[in-house]
Amino acid sequence: MKGSSSQAQVGGQEARTLSGEPVRELYTPDDLPGGIGDPAHDPIGKPGSYPFTRGIYESMYRGRLWTMRQFAGFGTSEETNERFHYLLAHGQTGLSTAFDMPSLMGHDSDDSRSFGEVGREGVAVDTTEDMRTLFAGIDVGEVSVSMTINAPAAIMLAYFVVAAEQDGDGASGAVAPELLSGTIQADILKEYIAQKEWCFPIDPAMRLCGDMIEWCTHHMPRWHPISISGYHIREAGSTAQQELAFTLKDGLTYVEQAIERGLDVDDFAPRLSFFFNAQIDFFEEIAKYRAARRIWARELRESFGAKHERSWLMRFHTQTAGVSLTAQQPLNNIVRTTIEALAGVLGGTQSLHTNSYDEALALPTEEAVRIALRTQQVIAHESGVANTADPLGGSYFVEALTDEMEARCYEYFSKIDELGGMVEAVKRNYPQREIADAAFTLQQDIDAGERVVVGVNRFCEGDEEEPETLRIDPALERKQIDRLQSARARRSGAEVERTLAELRSTAAGKANLMGPLIECARACASEGEIIESLQQVFGRYTESPVF
Repeated sequence: MKGSSSQAQVGGQEARTLSGEPVRELYTPDDLPGGIGDPAHDPIGKPGSYPFTRGIYESMYRGRLWTMRQFAGFGTSEETNERFHYLLAHGQTGLSTAFDMPSLMGHDSDDSRSFGEVGREGVAVDTTEDMRTLFAGIDVGEVSVSMTINAPAAIMLAYFVVAAEQDGDGASGAVAPELLSGTIQADILKEYIAQKEWCFPIDPAMRLCGDMIEWCTHHMPRWHPISISGYHIREAGSTAQQELAFTLKDGLTYVEQAIERGLDVDDFAPRLSFFFNAQIDFFEEIAKYRAARRIWARELRESFGAKHERSWLMRFHTQTAGVSLTAQQPLNNIVRTTIEALAGVLGGTQSLHTNSYDEALALPTEEAVRIALRTQQVIAHESGVANTADPLGGSYFVEALTDEMEARCYEYFSKIDELGGMVEAVKRNYPQREIADAAFTLQQDIDAGERVVVGVNRFCEGDEEEPETLRIDPALERKQIDRLQSARARRSGAEVERTLAELRSTAAGKANLMGPLIECARACASEGEIIESLQQVFGRYTESPVF
């Protein structure tokens, strides 16, 4: 940073951000990036103007509030459908779907690897029939839908498209693909980097991701075919700078891949979206979002030649940091979530999920979910932060942090380019190792008491009574297995085999796989059957350990 003041002391210790960056006692105009006041060179600018440091819309939340999109999913599709209706009735404006571990890993509910995990941490979806039940009574032509799933994302998108065609609960029943709006995560690179849920080796997994982007560009103009996710990178222990750099480099890699397929960048770039973490370090997070918009706009315009302004805009969803929640004194998590949510809003997010205070212990109860949603509503309607666009713009501290965040991001870009690009860097475990080192350093600081976590390593109270938590009925697993086996009994086995054979044949070539996947979905092929068919062609993946 450019200022000359000394490093701040807090409680006798040198002040640092959560990522370990030093913080000085005072920031002045000397810390602002050059060019302020000169429209041609001003990196801050105005909201709604390139490079969008201050936000992608001129009026920001005065024109439209962010989408309040609470993450939800547990049990079978019936239970999650009930939670969806509950959230919509209490003022939520978009749906966000959490899948259980078997669904995320591409296993059917009756697979031996699924036992004990069905419906535990998200909803179990095995077939198109489950997807239809999941959104029963909800007009998916009107309500924006988000699905957090990656390795099997193309399969879940096929299920969603077919379910909407069969029974979208719109005015005329069916909802065509071109009318569906929402997002599917589908960010496979961050799976190998951080979340570790995969079905195939990296190269064919990247092909599937590209197939989705290409197909949605032609058939689902209102759909975001990928949500490039830093959230899980941060949850794995990265710094804010690593989250920013690895996420943006993942996104730029998907852009390169799509262009190599012959797509015009302006045809697909406006439908790419991002998903960031909101950690507890308030100002560092705000600076991260500002730097992200600026870098993305510059790279799309200057490196990839995007001509349309919509292609330069970074639209992103934010979720408060699950890893910041504590099992000790869980009501403190309401305060943590509020601070993190406010950072997301002041950073200019387009949609927001606020974690529930009991999520360090279990999936949230209805009461906890309601408080989390009300947190957003209080910020939106009572705090006044939505009254003006980018109220922190021009802050010496925030602008200096933004500048520093951008510089650190480009340092990581250079290193990744030296390794041959992001795919090669992932294969060589570079981002994985960087994150592991950062996570270890932070945990050491917490264990040593140098990083205070209230109720954990300071201000502890001894024995505490745990709140009531949501408990998933073990009988739901048997219920889901019965649903799957019943669906198999009703379908045409010959049609399933025909569509799976066509899928394998297409996978062995270079054609887009979305068409064959949709035919498999119409035939009621299960997720596990589709995955196994593709693995016969693509193979499986085993990660090399990182130490």
